[in-house]
Amino acid sequence: MRHCRRRTIFFLSLLIVLLILSVLGSLFVGAVAVPLSEFRTSGIIQMRLARILLAVVAGASLSVAGVVLQALVRNPLAEPYLLGVSSGAGVSAAATIFFGWYLCSVITLPFMAFLGAILTVLAVSRIARQRDGSTPIYSLLLSGSILNAILGSLLMFVVSISSSENLHNIMWWLLGNLQIFDWRLLGLTATIAVVTMGYCIIESRNLNLISLGDEPAAQLGLDVSRVRLQFLIIASLLTAAVVAACGLIGFVGLIVPHTVRLLVGADHRRLLPCSAVVGAIFLTTADSVARTVMAPVEIPIGVITASLGGPFFLWLLRTRRG
Repeated sequence: MRHCRRRTIFFLSLLIVLLILSVLGSLFVGAVAVPLSEFRTSGIIQMRLARILLAVVAGASLSVAGVVLQALVRNPLAEPYLLGVSSGAGVSAAATIFFGWYLCSVITLPFMAFLGAILTVLAVSRIARQRDGSTPIYSLLLSGSILNAILGSLLMFVVSISSSENLHNIMWWLLGNLQIFDWRLLGLTATIAVVTMGYCIIESRNLNLISLGDEPAAQLGLDVSRVRLQFLIIASLLTAAVVAACGLIGFVGLIVPHTVRLLVGADHRRLLPCSAVVGAIFLTTADSVARTVMAPVEIPIGVITASLGGPFFLWLLRTRRG
């Protein structure tokens, strides 16, 4: 037991060092070179630092949300957008841009996206709830899929009637964008991430139990319905906060948990913190690629993660077919 703990601490320390190196490297990567003599005073460096910090928070949040959802539904293909959070946030954000409400304040668009995401989760939970008050997991998945389809059609309708200027803004946001112009938004997103991820790590034992199945977990004294609801809300909050801040970034919650699980095992006491750090490294590196591979043109971060996540999903689907 002690040997396993030391090994986990060593591996986590190594990951943190890699994260620091990826952050430092990303500061100097971009279409515009910044001399070391102007490092402290350059506005470009400050903008890069803001988006790098957002990438760290978003990558960690989406990865932890993926770990939680995969444990709750006991399905390796689960990821943070499973419950329609992305579609709910997307419809709300698209409507905000279409009506011009985002011009009122810098936080209007993120707030409306967050509100749409939370309302979607509440609606899915309400639809899936049975008469006896229980929420079967397959009913939850089916409700999320149906609501996803409905919201997706509404989103396409808003896009189809938008002006050319609004259409560009909507599509850019939907494809994922780590540019951030208000540190208050970054602070709010980071606060939500730290609090919710901290709770997940503290209560990781409950995730270990619930991943065994409802009946074994209940026999071991776990209130399955209450714990599932708590972690469902936490995963939704993590995803909604990221969507509100930087749009739709898919597949992070699918790629990272599986990769880390191969390295540290399925124990959530190790899986959660390691996934958070690896997720931060992954999205920071992906953002560096998005800013440089076609410089001076910047590729939306969602395109990079989707180009990696699509083949990974197909590979995973094939290997898990049995």
